[in-house]
Amino acid sequence: MTLSGIPRTTEPATRPPEVATAREDLITVLCSAVMISGLAVDGWAHKNVITTLEGFFTPYHALMYAGYALTAAWSFRMAYQRRHRVELWWRDGWPRGYRLGALGALIFGVGGFGDMIWHQAIGIEIGLLPSFSPTHILASVGGIILGTSPLRSWWASGEGGLRSFTGVVAMTYAAMGALVMLNYGASMMTLAPTQPYEPVLGVDYGGIIDTAEEFLAVQGVSSYVITTLLLTVPLLLMHRRRATFGAGTALVAGVSLRLMVINEFPDPYLTVCVAAVCAGLLADLALVRLDAVRGPDAPLRLPAAGALYAALVCAGQLLGLQIAVGLRWPPEMWTGTVVLVAGLGALLGGLAARPAPADTRI
Repeated sequence: MTLSGIPRTTEPATRPPEVATAREDLITVLCSAVMISGLAVDGWAHKNVITTLEGFFTPYHALMYAGYALTAAWSFRMAYQRRHRVELWWRDGWPRGYRLGALGALIFGVGGFGDMIWHQAIGIEIGLLPSFSPTHILASVGGIILGTSPLRSWWASGEGGLRSFTGVVAMTYAAMGALVMLNYGASMMTLAPTQPYEPVLGVDYGGIIDTAEEFLAVQGVSSYVITTLLLTVPLLLMHRRRATFGAGTALVAGVSLRLMVINEFPDPYLTVCVAAVCAGLLADLALVRLDAVRGPDAPLRLPAAGALYAALVCAGQLLGLQIAVGLRWPPEMWTGTVVLVAGLGALLGGLAARPAPADTRI
């Protein structure tokens, strides 16, 4: 109350978090592009150049960590610029979706420091070992959380246009980053369907895979399941909010590009990746069209989207193998694999769907 008797309006000490501008999200995506490019180059070096005698300080690590530093610095700058709105900018100044990204930056930093100690002590991993390095896993998780800040900002804004572009690109980076932990399970890099499989009657396996053919077939089917999870989960998270043309294509293209860079674009895998990207584009066209015809609130919208996307991408990969080399799996196996991943996609869609309103009559 003032001396004149008129109540004084007080400005709250802390306002609700604001949404980052589309330009700020775009700059975050560009900074993250350096980080994900460094990750791909580092993966290539681990597979083709680096030996176990080398330490942590390599030009490949330098590019990746420079991208991390750029992304983290830009994110912290966004919070600091909003310091006039809050008492504790480092806690409350983050635009919506970016505070979790700041936590990811800290996790990446811890993982990166641990990676330096790890490499200086025992050297660089090669082959499958980089996918199982604890420090690599920790840094990858932190990088995914940091790099997906524009995705969460897109969801918070509810806008389309440039927001959709930055959100889809950020989610694609996340799928590419997850390959650090799942390189060995990428179906784009399996030739299992091109190898014959003949079941043997009267053999008691006792729960153990007893033949090389059996093992290779199981490995092939498992890789399609793993890749379906890697691609369909992020697609459904985006499709749950709105049908976004290009989302499914971008995920397949990003994952394929990272695999091809690491492995130097070999055939027949390049043909498989091109076919998979075409299948992702076909799925995008179908999903956008279905939403236009059935509406965003149609029954079983997400299970149908998950099944359609998973089945088309899997079928595209198998078609690429057929074109490049030729399938030698029995028809039951390659058709059954497509049906299997379609069912998995439908299940994931059901889990991603919002709960139906409770029936008060029960």
